[in-house]
Amino acid sequence: MAYSLKINGEIHSVDADGDTPLLWALRDILGLTGTKFGCGKALCGACTVHVDGAPTRSCAMPIDAIGNRSVRTIESIGKTSVERRVQAIWIQLDVPQCGYCQSGQIMSACALLTELPTPTEAEIDSAMAGNLCRCGTYPRIKAAIKAASASGRA
Repeated sequence: MAYSLKINGEIHSVDADGDTPLLWALRDILGLTGTKFGCGKALCGACTVHVDGAPTRSCAMPIDAIGNRSVRTIESIGKTSVERRVQAIWIQLDVPQCGYCQSGQIMSACALLTELPTPTEAEIDSAMAGNLCRCGTYPRIKAAIKAASASGRA
């Protein structure tokens, strides 16, 4: 069956079963490979995208559940001042090590700072919980979120 999905501001026709995870539609059908497969059970955060602005695990979201909602992937990040700040700080602080989890980390961080421009430490911890990093770059990720938040106030 064909589904019309709004991905990164454009309408795409995806011919797949309705229970196909959004992750596979993005990667295998549309060629948007920035969103990564990690666990397939919505536990690691590598596949995080925004659905109507909310961070969503695309490996557990069937395409028939998307409806008219808007999906944004890491490929579209950088359009808002918050997203540009996050990208710049991520580079400045050399956050990634292997980088595999970083698209999910950045998607979660951008959603957090869009909703809460000056989050507390507890709010950062809560928003980033479930985004796993095998390399252990958590201190750099948290520092980048704090820096992006502070730079938005300047």
